[in-house]
Amino acid sequence: MKSFSISPQSPASPEAFETLDALLDICFGPGRLTRTAERLREDNQRIADYDRMAFNDEGTLVGAISFWPVMIEETPGLLLGPLAVHPDMQGIGVGQALMQNALAEINAERFAFTVLVGDLPYYEKAGFAPAPKNVCLPGPVDPARLLLRPSSDAHAADCARLAGMVRRAPELC
Repeated sequence: MKSFSISPQSPASPEAFETLDALLDICFGPGRLTRTAERLREDNQRIADYDRMAFNDEGTLVGAISFWPVMIEETPGLLLGPLAVHPDMQGIGVGQALMQNALAEINAERFAFTVLVGDLPYYEKAGFAPAPKNVCLPGPVDPARLLLRPSSDAHAADCARLAGMVRRAPELC
């Protein structure tokens, strides 16, 4: 069985960023930078405290997750993504482990929710559900793929009432 380890870190060097970019290209292809979620990452700053990387036994990067500050109206939250797992390592729990490890560390007093664009059957395992109908992104997205997760039970009712455009919020860094 293939094994991996999770490291709570961000790419710290130009070489690490190149390795991460290569993984993202493998996982999402050359069109990844044209997706709507990418508009929320442009001119924004990742929250490095929640970045996670997964490495195989040889020390090769096989998975990564990052989070970006966003707002819906005046409510601060996070954009999850990209979550990438090398095709050779998919199906063994790398993505779920990265996600669960990072989501457990989110400061619920600072960020009320996490939002993403993805497949519900995969992400509902981590507590994501369809976003409220009046939440939208700055570009085309299948509404069934816009998912949201309150950061705590205390935020659940407020998150159910969210409405408006998700916008980048680098001021929250």
